[in-house]
Amino acid sequence: MSNRRPAHAVEWTAKVGFQQCDPLGVVWHGRYFEWLEAARNELFAGLGLDIPEIRALGYRMYVVDARCRYMVPLAYGDSVRVTAWFTAVSPLVRVAYDVHDVKSGRRCARAHTVLATTDTDGVLCSSTPRAMLDRLPRTVGEVDAP
Repeated sequence: MSNRRPAHAVEWTAKVGFQQCDPLGVVWHGRYFEWLEAARNELFAGLGLDIPEIRALGYRMYVVDARCRYMVPLAYGDSVRVTAWFTAVSPLVRVAYDVHDVKSGRRCARAHTVLATTDTDGVLCSSTPRAMLDRLPRTVGEVDAP
């Protein structure tokens, strides 16, 4: 399987802390979603769509679907790298992720999240608003999707 990613893909890295592990010494499964969120924030912020900027445009975004497939466990002291990229931007925004152990290079998990947009009153937008689409990548085809 190819590791090619779209030009807009971003990487986020961190070191696994003791507090992120379960009693067996491996990363608790819920921590992966925190890392996905951090990578997704980097992805959006790099396009001028950080949370304050989305709010300034008059919108909010909510995760409506999140899935993660775990493959190889991470443990205390490991370095983790999360790569995030868009696979769709309308009508919903879909972000794909790969989670790798930096030292071994092994993929530990793959995931995706789907986000819907609402106005500030919470009314669901039928598709991603033009003000946001203008900042999102024009081509987002899945290169190596989960």
